[in-house]
This record gives sequence, C-alpha cells and structure tokens, in this order.
Amino acid sequence: MRILGRCKNCGKETYITMVNCTHCGKPLIPEEEEEDWKQGLEEAQKTGDWSKLPNEIVDRCASKITLTTAFSIANREIEREIEVVSAECVFGMNIFRDFFAGVTDIFGGRSGATQNVLRDARRTVLTELRREALIVGADAVIGVDLDYSEFSGKMKSMLFLVASGTAVKLKPEA
Repeated sequence: MRILGRCKNCGKETYITMVNCTHCGKPLIPEEEEEDWKQGLEEAQKTGDWSKLPNEIVDRCASKITLTTAFSIANREIEREIEVVSAECVFGMNIFRDFFAGVTDIFGGRSGATQNVLRDARRTVLTELRREALIVGADAVIGVDLDYSEFSGKMKSMLFLVASGTAVKLKPEA
C-alpha cells in the first residue's frame, strides 16, 4: 500500500490512509465528490464489495469504525460479534537506518528514523484493520491487539506488524 499521496487542496504530500490532510486539515476528497459515489457506497454496503470505489472513499467510510483495546465500547451496546479480523503489514528497514539505530543503541537516546517506521506501520495496519471491519459490515473492532516482530538477516531487516480484534455490530443509538 502506498502511504504518501498529494493533497488536492494544499499540494503537499500527506498520508493517504488519513481522511484529512495532515498539513491543511481539509478532507482529501471533498464532500461534493463523495456525493458522486453515493450509489456505489450503498451498493458496497449491501454486497461488501468495496473494490469499485476509490481508496479515499473507502478510507473515509472505514475511518468511522471505532477501534479499541477494550472489550466494550463506552456508552454503546454490542448487538452481535461478527468475526475476528486481522491486518498485516511488512515494512523494510534500510541499512542506513539500521546502522544509525545501532549507534543510538550504543550511545543511548532515541532513534527518530526507527520511531517513524513504527508509527507509519501502526497507522497503516490500523487503517487496514478498519478496512477489513468495513468489508464484514462492522461498526467497531474490540479487543484490538498489535504484535510487532522483526525479521533480519543478510544486512536486511523487516518489521512485521499484525493487528487483530473482534469485529462487532453495535445496537443503534437510542
């Protein structure tokens, strides 16, 4: 999945996994464009097939799904559990980043480059988890767990991140 894209409003690179631009704060897809996709949205919600819609529209719908590590949603009642959902992401750590992270380990301090990779991985995998929940018709994912692993060898290092939880349908608010 491509992480960076260009905002149509300010022209700066931003995370396309977000609903709003991280620089100007405006929606990545204006609401009037979203109206053009309304019929496609209704069909996707009925069939669970989101493949015909642009990623930005799917991400906007998925962003409304609540994720929590708790086993309940505050002030909401769970109607039914749908299924376990998971998302996986693998990120490469380049040799220079690994080298400087090693230097930081020796002398102490924080590795900004490694923290950025971890932050990007977390954002991406949680966006993917929301998409998985959207596909099965969930309103929320409870009991979310993040598991990090590192695979390395031959001067290469990969970060593997898995997010999982239980997709649930919530009772309508009274």
